[in-house]
Amino acid sequence: MNKTININLGGIFFHIDESAYLKLKRYLDAVRVSLSDDPKGQEEIMTDIEARIGELLSQKIKDARQVINENDINEIVEIMGKPEDYAVEEEESAYAGPTYTERKSKKLYRDADDKFLGGVSSGMAHYFNIDVIWVRLAWLIAAFGFGFGFIVYPILWILLPQAKTTAEKLEMMGEPVTIANIEKKIKEELGDSAERIKNGINEAGERIKNADYQKYGNKARSGLHEFIDVIGRIFSGIFMVIGKFIGIILIIISVGLIVALLISMFTVGSMDFFHEGWFFQQSMLYNSSGLPLWAISLIVFILIGIPLFFLFLLGLRILSGDAKTLGRTGKLSLLGIWLIALLTGIFFGTKQFMQTAFEGVVNVEKDMNIAAQDTLTIKFTAREGYGDADDYSNPWDYSVITDQSGKERIYSENTRLSIHYTDNPRAYIKIRKKSKGDSRENANTQAENIVYNFAIDSSSVTLDTYFLTEIAQKFKEQNVRIDLYLPENQIVYFEKMPVNMIFDVDNYEGIYDNMSNHHFVMSKESMKCLDCPQEWSDEPSEKSDPESVNLQINKDGVNIEVVDDKEGKATVKIDETGIKIEGNKDSLK
Repeated sequence: MNKTININLGGIFFHIDESAYLKLKRYLDAVRVSLSDDPKGQEEIMTDIEARIGELLSQKIKDARQVINENDINEIVEIMGKPEDYAVEEEESAYAGPTYTERKSKKLYRDADDKFLGGVSSGMAHYFNIDVIWVRLAWLIAAFGFGFGFIVYPILWILLPQAKTTAEKLEMMGEPVTIANIEKKIKEELGDSAERIKNGINEAGERIKNADYQKYGNKARSGLHEFIDVIGRIFSGIFMVIGKFIGIILIIISVGLIVALLISMFTVGSMDFFHEGWFFQQSMLYNSSGLPLWAISLIVFILIGIPLFFLFLLGLRILSGDAKTLGRTGKLSLLGIWLIALLTGIFFGTKQFMQTAFEGVVNVEKDMNIAAQDTLTIKFTAREGYGDADDYSNPWDYSVITDQSGKERIYSENTRLSIHYTDNPRAYIKIRKKSKGDSRENANTQAENIVYNFAIDSSSVTLDTYFLTEIAQKFKEQNVRIDLYLPENQIVYFEKMPVNMIFDVDNYEGIYDNMSNHHFVMSKESMKCLDCPQEWSDEPSEKSDPESVNLQINKDGVNIEVVDDKEGKATVKIDETGIKIEGNKDSLK
């Protein structure tokens, strides 16, 4: 029969037999003696050790009436370690523990020592062994990206216990709860506390030293000062939340833009590698820098991506001051790469800009041997496979085509037609081909290399609606301007005139989109339509004129219509069959 004793260990009540009690007491005394060389924090260490032993014993008790025996104490000693089996060195952080230790898995707690709200993120970071900043970013995405973070986080805040004791903090970090680890943890915390106390004492000393005792004496701070301190703390908290929010915004924006840049860079690089896509075709026309497309995309990525990366690091620092960032060497390396990319971009960007710094013009002028009384027919031709001449739809568009020999050329419809009056008795045409270049000489050479075709015969002039140029010349704002000069009374017939090609063709009727298949006569002021409907004319009708004449000349012949208020209406038609006159009273053929 053994005598039992009631003890309170770590706030937990136990029944223990006398032999087990004596063994436990000798063990705790031995532990206390082992700590006597460094009494700093001894009581706190012993409190945590007793709390841990109480926790382990409570796990063994299945019934409140169960008595702890000597074997239970032996198991506890094996778990916690014997005092003679360990030593904590002042200079070392490593611990040579007992031959047998309890290797427990981590437990999930809230870490109150490193918390932003409730310490849930810090506890999860310890549990998963990752940096706390990534857990906080995950919560931000879950909250603002998917919405469930606003629900899950408060639930975990309520359900997860806070790591208060040293044993719980060791369990949170996955370290075995032994005497050595408890002592080590407490000494680290005491060291941090001592440093904070020392700094606080120094600060207080400075304040006491510089205090105006005559003014303040031993009076406590007034209520106004306390109110101001409270308001200051409130505003400090608000500004801290705003700062954290700004950090979140910086991270989201920088990450999103970096991902977009990466996708764009690989897309452009793929199009350049496979020579596919509209973007690659446009680069053939506009890229005169001398760099391939993939190199340009890489320079753009570096120039924009590196500042965005530093913006991302800034956001991390705002969210967590303990976030690990690049060292000085890494930052200087990135800065050097960015400066190299900047200088390279400036050099080749200047080269690209200089390709269009000067303008060159080449004029081609030819006379047309046509009498003023004859009709001049103006025809328009489009390139085969690009629709009819009246399908002239996008005059500013440039594209790459392949000619019959298989050679790639630049195709453009940037051509314009203007018709002017001239005192010269003969009609003539002037073709102006324009281009830009990096020098006046090169600009003139590139303008001369523009291929534009037109043909003149005895009664007509045929104009192309397009021009071609070598693809090696790139896009240099090339264009073609056609100026047709006509003497007075020259009759002109437009055959399928493309509307978008008209630049300056003035006429009394003010029409441009319906000039095809109509005759116009040139005067000193403007051209006048000879066979357009009366309602097209911008000139006011003469209601007082008792007689009006309408003349139409087309491919079917000449039609003359005379309307008289008294005699009525009469028409004269002249065609290949002869002359036919019709009136209200009679007709003559």
